[in-house]
Order: sequence, then structure tokens, then C-alpha cells
Amino acid sequence: MKQTTFAMTGFEKHHKTTRREKFLTEMERVVPWSRLCKIIEPYYPTGEGGRPAIGLERMLRLYFIQQWFNLSDAAVEDSLYESISMRRFARIDLGHEPVPDETTLCKFRRLLEKHELGKEIFAEVNRHLADRGMTVSGGTIVDATIIAAPSSTKNKQRARDPEMHQTKKGNQWYFGGKAHVGVDSKHKIVHSVVVTAANVHDSKVLPHLLHGEETRVYGDSAYVGQRAVIRRTAPSAKDFTSKRAHRNRPLSRAHRLTNRRKSSVRARCEHVFGIVKRLFGFKKFSYRGLAKNENRLNVLFALANLFTVKNKLLDFSGA
Repeated sequence: MKQTTFAMTGFEKHHKTTRREKFLTEMERVVPWSRLCKIIEPYYPTGEGGRPAIGLERMLRLYFIQQWFNLSDAAVEDSLYESISMRRFARIDLGHEPVPDETTLCKFRRLLEKHELGKEIFAEVNRHLADRGMTVSGGTIVDATIIAAPSSTKNKQRARDPEMHQTKKGNQWYFGGKAHVGVDSKHKIVHSVVVTAANVHDSKVLPHLLHGEETRVYGDSAYVGQRAVIRRTAPSAKDFTSKRAHRNRPLSRAHRLTNRRKSSVRARCEHVFGIVKRLFGFKKFSYRGLAKNENRLNVLFALANLFTVKNKLLDFSGA
């Protein structure tokens, strides 16, 4: 075992536990590292015939840092040289070794994308939560959020991403994609993720967001008129989507009150979007093509699930 150097401990006389340090300490305890490494291990290079491969868990830690703080490959490398708390989380001691360079980080990210391991990570995290008693209940909230894509044409193809499209919301046009999710109404755990172009209507993805055992399905007015789809996908489910007013046919007071009660449940889905967009800083697609972005969103929502129930996981581990 290598002896810890001063590069790892620092020389400061005074110290304060920062929010970043607290966050990383908590997430280190709730992430099921061994289970996730087993998923990636069959595809990870062993380093035979070349330079030794960097430890798989370390690369996964670096990849998660990239997702939590919305960093590019180059920015992860720079941040690790600057931040002691990040180096401690990644278990990197500069007294013994350098930070993996951005090319190494890029290759690991592309490995996950090539084998679509984001979906596997998402599914394994949810199995881990189920093993700790946080199983998916009978209520599902369905919703979608628009995510902008770069509109620049300064690329090799000199064109915008052909897999992204425009859509209008309110009086504003957006160019990009949509993240559609199915969220458990009890634990606020995301159990389904689908990524499409922005011009795909929310209701078109509904069958892919239900697990089939629902007793209640909540959604905003975009899902009105989908009762037959709900019954076909989840036969025992009741339609709790919000009512929509029509021209010359305003909603009755009873319908407005009912919509308000439904909105209090649907707000839990907004909490999940808030974690990904505000806490993790993911507000814009970074890559071209839906497949790469869907891989990343699966990982982000898996990490969001862990963050949502982290207090219960910490209690489970005897914190």
C-alpha cells in the first residue's frame, strides 16, 4: 500500500468542510461501486501488451465527477489538479501519480457509449435501490423536458445535428431534444428514460414510460386522450392526467381543484429534473446524435436517483 504524501493531505492549518466535499463524501457511500464495475468489467481493457490500464473503479469515479459537475474531458483533468476533495474522491495522490489525461477520460466515455452501458448502469442502480426496499410503487408520473442542442454549424459537417429538431413551447422556439421520464410517485425514483428529438410529442412516448404494473398514471395535459394507451400498457391503471380546457369550454371549478391536486403529485417529477438541470448543471446537450446523449442521460438519472434517496441509503448503511 502506498504511503499518503503531503500532496494528498495538504499543508493548510485551517479547514472547512465545503458543500462539494460533503456531497462527494455522501455520494461515495451511496454509489454501489462493485455492482457497477461488474457491468463495465467485461468491456474494460486489461492493459496486456501495452501500458497498464488505470483501475476501473477510478475511471468510473472520474466519469461520475464529470456528470455531477458538468465538466468536459479537459475540465475534469484541470479540476482534479486544482481540487483536493475531488482527488480524494478519485483516490489520486499527486505525490505518486498524475491525473489521467483528457484522452484517457474520453476513451472511457466512448467505451460506455459504444456498448450502451448507460442503460445498464441505470438499471443496476434501480435494482440496488429495490434491494434496499425502495421498490417502484403503483403510481407513475410521466413528463418530458426540452434540452437544447448546439445550433452552431462550425463542425466537420458544417450543419446542425440532423437528429435534433425544432419545437415551439409557448411563444418561443427551441432546437434540440427531449428527455421523457417515468417517475415513481412515492419515492421519486426514475424508472424509465427515453430521449427523442424535440419535435416528438410527449404522448407518443407514453407506452415506453410505464412499467405495466401501475394503478395510477399522472401527467399534464399533453397526455390527455391517451386512456386507451394507458389501459393497453398498464391494464390496472387509472388515468390521472390533468384535464384540459377548450375554446368556449373552460374547466369547471371541480376540474380545476382536481387538476391542482394532481399537480401536487406531478411536482415530484419536477424535483427530479431540478436535480439534473440545476444541481448537476446539465442544461444543454454536449454531443451530437441522440444515442450518445441518451447514454449520458441514463447515467445522470441513475445518479439523480441515488441523490434523491441518499438519506435513506445512508441510514441503511448505518450512518
